[in-house]
Amino acid sequence: MRSYSHWIDGEFHAPNSQAWIDSIDPYRGEVWARIPAGDATDADLAVAAARRAMTTGPWAKMSASERGRIITRIGDLLIEQLELLAEIEVRDNGKLAADMRGQLAYAANSWRYFGGLADKIEGTVMPIEKPDTVAMTFREPVGVVLAITAWNSPLTFFALKCAPALAAGCAVVVKPSEFSTVSSIEFAALTKEAGLPDGVLNVVSGYGQDVGAALVEHPHVAQISFTGSDVTGARIYETAARHMKRVAMELGGKSPNIVFEDADMDAAAMGAVSGIFGATGQMCTAGSRLLVQNSIKDEFVAKVLEATRSIRLGDPLDPETNMGPLSNTPQYQKVLEYIDIAKADGATLLCGGKPAEGPGIQGGHFVEPTIFTDVTNDMRIAQEEVFGPILSVIGFEDEAEAVAIGNDIAYGLAAGVWTRDIGRMMRMTRALEVGTVWGNTYRTYSYMMPFGGMKRSGVGRENGLEAVNEYLETKSLMLSTATGGQGNAFVPR
Repeated sequence: MRSYSHWIDGEFHAPNSQAWIDSIDPYRGEVWARIPAGDATDADLAVAAARRAMTTGPWAKMSASERGRIITRIGDLLIEQLELLAEIEVRDNGKLAADMRGQLAYAANSWRYFGGLADKIEGTVMPIEKPDTVAMTFREPVGVVLAITAWNSPLTFFALKCAPALAAGCAVVVKPSEFSTVSSIEFAALTKEAGLPDGVLNVVSGYGQDVGAALVEHPHVAQISFTGSDVTGARIYETAARHMKRVAMELGGKSPNIVFEDADMDAAAMGAVSGIFGATGQMCTAGSRLLVQNSIKDEFVAKVLEATRSIRLGDPLDPETNMGPLSNTPQYQKVLEYIDIAKADGATLLCGGKPAEGPGIQGGHFVEPTIFTDVTNDMRIAQEEVFGPILSVIGFEDEAEAVAIGNDIAYGLAAGVWTRDIGRMMRMTRALEVGTVWGNTYRTYSYMMPFGGMKRSGVGRENGLEAVNEYLETKSLMLSTATGGQGNAFVPR
């Protein structure tokens, strides 16, 4: 069993508290590593290192092109170490090895993409109404960024936040979830090999109430980028508002996956199954509400049920496994509680609904893929984010009712729409109150495509050009070319 330390200012730092947290392998149910339990002292060290890097370190003096080459090299190193990092992710969060390889390849491309954008950040010269004044804008890094990542895809979120922040010229302190920290520490150390100067990227681990709160409230943190639950996000948002910090947040979801009677039913059924049972349902974009037009509901649900019953649970390192364990004990208990809640509220259990047993399941937090029918949209199972392998089937009559049910939720992260009617697809896209609509597909991502939510699903956007803008300030210069003071904007009479 290996003990890890914080990564601060280009080297490992033991926690000030001299305390560690056990990291538990969710498949085997055993401790496999220890991570540091950080506190306010560790937070101060990390933020101070980041601030030095931005003000007096080589990072502050580098050209944008030099920074971009380093960021691109980070993506290359991720690919070189992909197998090691994928195995660490599996040990930390129980996701399938095949999924993690795909996610890490995606993350590497994200680093390369933002490396290429680093020297494409431009100001403007503006033709204002004052003829003797040159007006121009500059884009400058916002300051030290705090990136708080979720436990379900640590290195994916690491890339989504840190790559654009570094491209903007910021320095970053990463606070990973205490449930999945190891890969972030390993990866941060790897960035030094890419030539990233000390202090530009720091990782401090521990519990949210200890080191997390200290980082959020730190006076030298200018921007907070957070991925996690809407409840925690709201608390961070409130604290940030008191200190006038900028925020970007990707929060929870309760996404509708909407199937019309003219859809390709086989493709839609597979999209429904992978949209909820992929990653054991532990994704913000999980299509946890399956809305099916009543005219095809029975036939379609039968297809979904058939595909669900073929899902193989087991060792996430086994390439034959389709679904692994839930990532941690609190999440496992939460999922089982919601199964009981759905039954009590009157939903009909179609399959699953209990802890999984059988060959290849040992000591882990396994729950059977679960489907409820006869769900109404006012039930808790339809309104609250479960973050697990539970699908709620809801019928609808027509387009208007599908929109009404889809939008009748506090969240607005994503939605799926399955139809061969392009006019309907465009109408649904405009009517649904979500940040992303997937048409005849589900969970398709691109690091070039803005991603984020509406309503309680967050603020700001990740990916694409919009992501870099989250970490930039605009500064204006108005330069008079007139003589004798005639260029003054205001002359007292």
